[in-house]
Amino acid sequence: SRSSPIFSHNIMLNTVGSFYFKQPEPNQSCLLALRDFILQQDTHITESLKWGTPCFSFRNRMFCFLALTKAPQSPYLLLVEGHRLDHPLLETGTRKRMKSLSIGPTKDLPFAPIQEILEAALHLYRSGQIKSK
Repeated sequence: SRSSPIFSHNIMLNTVGSFYFKQPEPNQSCLLALRDFILQQDTHITESLKWGTPCFSFRNRMFCFLALTKAPQSPYLLLVEGHRLDHPLLETGTRKRMKSLSIGPTKDLPFAPIQEILEAALHLYRSGQIKSK
C-alpha cells in the first residue's frame, strides 16, 4: 500500500484537517500558514474543531480560532480574550469578549503584528490572569 503524504505539523485528514483541505486557494494556504505559526508559539497550544472551525487552546483553555467571514469567505484570527487586548489591528465588531484580526489571503501575512497579538494573549494565560486547567 502507498503511504500517505505528510502534511505540515502532521495534519491528518481528520475533522480538523478536513477543514483546511476543503478550502479553496488562496484561503487554504493562508489558513495552513496561520495554523503552523500559531502552533509554533508554545508547546502547550493544541488544536481541535469547535463549531466547525479550528480552535486553538492553551493548557485546555480556548485561546483563539481561525475562521472565515460569511461573504466573501475571507480568513480572520479570533482571540477569545480579545477584550483584554489593546492592539490597533484588532477589531471588536459585534462581540463583547472577542476581537478579530482580518487577514488578506492574497497578501503577505503580517507575521510581526500577529506574533505581538499572540504573545499578548498568551501572556494572559501564562501569567494566570486567565486560569488554565
